[in-house]
Amino acid sequence: MKRILLMVFRNIVLVPFMWIKLCYHARHVEKYTEEEHYKMLQFICHRANKGGNVTIDAHGLENIPDKSGFMFFPNHQGLYDVLAIVDVCPYPFSVVAKKEVANIQFLKQVFACMRAYMLDREDVRQAMQVIIDVANEVKKGRNYLIFAEGTRSKKGNHPGEFKGGSFKAATKAKCPIVPVALIDSFKPFDTSSINPVTVQVHFLKPLYYEEYKNMKTTEIASIVKERIEKTIQNNTK
Repeated sequence: MKRILLMVFRNIVLVPFMWIKLCYHARHVEKYTEEEHYKMLQFICHRANKGGNVTIDAHGLENIPDKSGFMFFPNHQGLYDVLAIVDVCPYPFSVVAKKEVANIQFLKQVFACMRAYMLDREDVRQAMQVIIDVANEVKKGRNYLIFAEGTRSKKGNHPGEFKGGSFKAATKAKCPIVPVALIDSFKPFDTSSINPVTVQVHFLKPLYYEEYKNMKTTEIASIVKERIEKTIQNNTK
């Protein structure tokens, strides 16, 4: 909370204007292109990070496929994760998020602009429909992000279990799977410190359909988690 207040205070002149603009975009999603929404969100992220003493250290941008229609699968550390990736990813993407965060102010507007899907983990039928809808959109060239852990890890840089079911949309879409290793992404929002913090975002080499087409989703989940864990271990003290 302290860092959020710092972000707001140091951007106090811009905050009213950007809040109004964000809300307008969220209420008029069809009026803007995905690129226009994304450019606006990136501007907000850049300003918030600068004001909040947060530096994003990005690696592996060359690993992001040039052609849209791919899916990111990062480890999940907290509410800040998506904002860290938005800050440095050059390509627009959307997300699949749990419905519990659907009404959190600011995130609510951000997800509306991204045309995100809210997943009800208690409703199997709704969850399956989300998988089908996301797969169809990825086939048409949209990019998506899914947290394979389902919920954030409470162990900082130690990921939880990656669930095989999270990869069903990717296997249906036959799209590139891009593992993303987040390091210290829990620190901006989930600690009380306002000291400068660096969040590392590592885009790892993608798994293409030809590589995983004969694998079970649990096997894909294991490979993605292993690559993320290795990256985290190699880049933390």
